[in-house]
Amino acid sequence: MARVKKRELPIIQRKAALLSENARVVLFRRYLKKDEKGNVIETPEEMFWRIAEAVAAPEKRYGVSDEAVRAIAEKYYDLMATSAFLPNSPTLMNAGREMGMLSACFVLPVKDSIESIFDSVKYTALIQKAGGGTGFDFSDLRPKGDIVRSSGGTSPGPICFMRVFSDVSKAIQQGAFRRGANMGMLSITHPDILDFIKMKEDLSQITNFNISVSIPDAFMETLKRDPNCLHRVTNPRTKESFPLKKPDGTCLSVGELFNLIVEEAHATGEPGVVFIDAINQGNPTLHLGEIHATNPCGEQPLLPFEACNLGSINLEKFVMREGEKTRFDFASFAETVRLAAQFLDDVVDATNYPVPQIQNLCLGNRKIGLGIMGFANALFRLAIRYDSEEAVQFGEQVMKTLNDEAHRTSEILASQRGVFPNWKGSSWEKEGRKMRNACVTTIAPTGTISIIANCSSGIEPLFALAFYRYVLEGERLPEVNPTFKEIAIERGFYSDELIEKLAEGGSLSRLKDKGLPGKIPQEVRHVFVTAHEVTPEWHLRMQEAFQKHCDSSISKTINFPRDALKEDVAKIFRMAYELKLKGVTVYRDGSRAHQPMALAGPEKGGAYSLKCPDCNSDLTFEEGCITCHSCAFTEC
Repeated sequence: MARVKKRELPIIQRKAALLSENARVVLFRRYLKKDEKGNVIETPEEMFWRIAEAVAAPEKRYGVSDEAVRAIAEKYYDLMATSAFLPNSPTLMNAGREMGMLSACFVLPVKDSIESIFDSVKYTALIQKAGGGTGFDFSDLRPKGDIVRSSGGTSPGPICFMRVFSDVSKAIQQGAFRRGANMGMLSITHPDILDFIKMKEDLSQITNFNISVSIPDAFMETLKRDPNCLHRVTNPRTKESFPLKKPDGTCLSVGELFNLIVEEAHATGEPGVVFIDAINQGNPTLHLGEIHATNPCGEQPLLPFEACNLGSINLEKFVMREGEKTRFDFASFAETVRLAAQFLDDVVDATNYPVPQIQNLCLGNRKIGLGIMGFANALFRLAIRYDSEEAVQFGEQVMKTLNDEAHRTSEILASQRGVFPNWKGSSWEKEGRKMRNACVTTIAPTGTISIIANCSSGIEPLFALAFYRYVLEGERLPEVNPTFKEIAIERGFYSDELIEKLAEGGSLSRLKDKGLPGKIPQEVRHVFVTAHEVTPEWHLRMQEAFQKHCDSSISKTINFPRDALKEDVAKIFRMAYELKLKGVTVYRDGSRAHQPMALAGPEKGGAYSLKCPDCNSDLTFEEGCITCHSCAFTEC
């Protein structure tokens, strides 16, 4: 680890940041400024002030005095230093620095020409160099074997070009703040859809891409009405439509194709499914064009050349204890929502966009993505079980409050600074609401920023109450969820023996008291459930609760037990469509060979999590470290 270089810079005289040791390590490794020799040259407090000043600076454009701008910066500092709110990683990394690219989510067009493809390759490199993630729809590319008249040859097809983008991401990784994450999407009506669906059968290929099938309502309605109907695909170059054929030459039905998607998702967790018509029904700027792709984790549908900056509020900070009872402070939460929404709107102006097309569309739509993290921890403190009606109702109430207050803030900002330039013709104009931002709310996975905030990720249930973190020379150290540890100590049942059993894969609800120094209260066993104890239906219901009051979409994994059947996955896909969700990602425990963040450790064949907490891509266990090949996430 690089040492902190002795500096002559004055220490910022503000309240110290409330950070755990893990948070400080993450900031030290990845976020704090370094000199040319790799020495860290700022403290976390100085980092937060750097960001606060840079993000507040655009307020001057709207007639705010220097004194008032500084007061706003102080508020922004407090938001971050208390871990009540944190922006996405590129803002933490780049605000107030030369690169200046603060957005996390991008979608780039991939049109059917060499010029378009390699322009997007170049833009991808520029975005990922600065820590952004990119999404692509490859459906416009002509299928494999189709004629290329200019050369007299044939096209290699979209999957071949996906490899080009993947190689660029790998090449840019070394010098980037974090490794590039991508989302690759293909319409279910593309002639190469079979190869795309089967792509992840070889997990060593295209590792820095998540993939999703883009499915229109027409396909799902046909699946319900007549699953034996032959599935037809269309050549995007010629517009010729024809039945999709298997390698043996026989035609494939709609039901058979759906079952193939289910089979692959059951086997590897991919592809995900995106209901593209539901996305465009919620597209506020449909007059500018349809949305065809999302960011790497799926929560942010965007137009080609559009970007979005994200930020999340830590719900755990608003659980208040009053005597023996706890409550959620909705008034303080609403106040924080209003300030955080203003913060993200300022980020739109503070960002140095990588290419002119992106700048024009971002300033034209001013999309922001305000969401939450720490949901599971908040439920723990409120003594609410995740898979319960009470939790679903609480989640919906929280999201409705966030959505309503963020929209009101956007309206206030519009009255002060003007509507987003593309407002005329948008769904907001049709509603008669003057808005500063085309989209305001999103639920992101909050991987690394939830580590910095010392809280649970997004709206996911906790993966484990305790797990082993592997350090140098294979040594393993147990890591405990801080909320659980605090409550266990307070209730008198915390012990090293308990943590060891939990880290070895034990479930608190089924753990026997025998051999433990203290007895675990039944009500605690009931509340502290983890992801694999929550049935897929409850996962999906929670996603639905948050989607009801969300402008964009939801990053959420629907977890399945190891012995889940393909029919169980099919049921969830169908259910997600009926609930009008915009997409769904599933993962069956144990369905991949490498699943780090061990409960028992790879040498013991224990259970593991699948996805990187930073970008939701595949993780591997290498040389004593958990590593994501799609971003810079590493835990050793």
